[in-house]
Amino acid sequence: QVQLVESGGGLVQAGGSLRLSCAASKNISSINVMGWYRHQAPGERRELLAAITGGGKANSADSVKGRFTISRDTIKNTVFLQMDNLEPEDTGVYYCAADWRVDEFVYWGQGTQVTVSS
Repeated sequence: QVQLVESGGGLVQAGGSLRLSCAASKNISSINVMGWYRHQAPGERRELLAAITGGGKANSADSVKGRFTISRDTIKNTVFLQMDNLEPEDTGVYYCAADWRVDEFVYWGQGTQVTVSS
């Protein structure tokens, strides 16, 4: 079992930055993969933005590469999503997820709203 708590969302102007945090209830180095998703509209699937392995290997989706960076603090058991040069199209609810099994994450946070104004 892993509990995940996201924070850091809010309202920002286009071109601005936000850093999202995801605090986990266990040692994140023991979690095979953690990731950040975005959900933008009802009926749409959540989009995987970035992921980081228990060993610290990180990757991000092509759609946000160069603007979004995933990182972690293993002392605080927290994973971050640094988002720069935000665009109105980045508006959505951002979710942290953990423990990849077969083809999906098992544990999810409650989500944090990000709104980018033009």
